[in-house]
Amino acid sequence: MTQIKTFSELTGAEVYEILKARCDVFTVEQRICYPDMDDIDYDSLHVSIVDEKGRVQAYLRLYQDGALPGAVHMGRVLTREHGKGLGREVVLTGIKAARERMGATQILLHSQQYCTGFYEKAGFRVCSDVFIEADIPHVQMVLFL
Repeated sequence: MTQIKTFSELTGAEVYEILKARCDVFTVEQRICYPDMDDIDYDSLHVSIVDEKGRVQAYLRLYQDGALPGAVHMGRVLTREHGKGLGREVVLTGIKAARERMGATQILLHSQQYCTGFYEKAGFRVCSDVFIEADIPHVQMVLFL
């Protein structure tokens, strides 16, 4: 089941499952040491695909860029199982939600360099040189809507 909710619409259990998924993927699986709780969640739209027990299987968050009108940031994109199409599904749902619910004219994201092909299939294009974020090579990508 796909869910699209603001932070205030999330239940305590849903927040727990989102944070658990982010920890499992980014901290445990990818061994990234970073401050996940950055206060951006309060102002984000949370897009997730959950299983029948309410466990997050894919997730991303969307938030406005205050400096760039019409720009929405997509981040914390994850899937628990690869090769099942859940990543593509959550990204396409996020694009639609950014356009319809947030009035986005463009979506920006920081992609780990090896993931650019995944985002290019959804229409994103690289728009920066490689930079290091959390000790991992990244690039900025943009999708104009």
